[in-house]
Amino acid sequence: MSGCVLFAWRRATPPFLIGGAEVSQRLLAEEFAEAGWQVIYLGAHEPPWDAAGEHEAMITRLEGSCEYDFDHRSDVLGYVWRGVHCFAAPQAAISGLLGKLLATYSPDLVITSQEGSADLAEAARSHAKVVGWLHSVSATGTSVLQGGPHHALATSKFVLSHVQGRANAMLFYPPFSPCQVNPSTRSDDLLMVNPVPAKGGELVRELAHQLPHRRFTLVEGWWDTRAEYDLPNVAYLPRTEAMDSLYASHRLLLVPSTVPDAFPRVIIEAGLAGLGAIGANVGGIPEAIAGAGMVLLPSDPMAWAAAIESLRASQLGKLGAAARTRALPLTRSCLPELVGAGIIAG
Repeated sequence: MSGCVLFAWRRATPPFLIGGAEVSQRLLAEEFAEAGWQVIYLGAHEPPWDAAGEHEAMITRLEGSCEYDFDHRSDVLGYVWRGVHCFAAPQAAISGLLGKLLATYSPDLVITSQEGSADLAEAARSHAKVVGWLHSVSATGTSVLQGGPHHALATSKFVLSHVQGRANAMLFYPPFSPCQVNPSTRSDDLLMVNPVPAKGGELVRELAHQLPHRRFTLVEGWWDTRAEYDLPNVAYLPRTEAMDSLYASHRLLLVPSTVPDAFPRVIIEAGLAGLGAIGANVGGIPEAIAGAGMVLLPSDPMAWAAAIESLRASQLGKLGAAARTRALPLTRSCLPELVGAGIIAG
């Protein structure tokens, strides 16, 4: 089982991250590379939303970890990360560079998703089999379907239920890696990742007021919201890739999203570290928890406070063990699922 696969989108190339979609695609790209595939990854060093370019920060990060080449004429940054050949370009150059990569590498498979992916899928579908990865049910997440991909990967049953019958959509849970830290004494209390309004930041702020004796750790996600959490029982941490140690040291994860998240990676990642969760009863959150945690309405802070206070050490231990049992099967190899769907050859 080998060939050439091209990941193409308008977000960052590995290992740079913003959220779950970036991590999921990086892990799948690395699995392809480990299986002997030639893996090309086209992305951008300018976000597809209104933000400054990041190629200088990317170069600083790459220095000392891998060789890279920055072409000042084309403004394209090239490097190899864990066997994945990456090209980070300006947004205006993505479409043209996609055409060049298709002609140069003749990939067997193109995987695309998120912002502008409909155009990328349409451009690639006459050159290779095209798969659209549906990371959410939002307009951005499902826009790739407008480009006519040959297949679609739905990141949860919740997502699949919204696109059933379109582009040969199939259930494809995200890839996960085993926890790299052995949980020891859980000296920290409550953990939340990405404390922005859509992810339930307002509810967590209310909980911090209601429960002044409990300690909250908030980890920056999409943007820095620390100014909104200037409370004595709140520790606000900058964005980090070293989440395993945080999962391993906390007693409970809070996922109070107010939007229909597709399948929050944090729930499974935390479960792999034996950390249970309370999540909102929206989107694919109950599916991710799958009975190995608690599910509440995101609009009822009193219920969340009562649930948090009701969990004693022994109950938290059982919750964490159940979360780990639920999460472990998702550390599987993903390529056999693509073989089974006829997307790649066995």
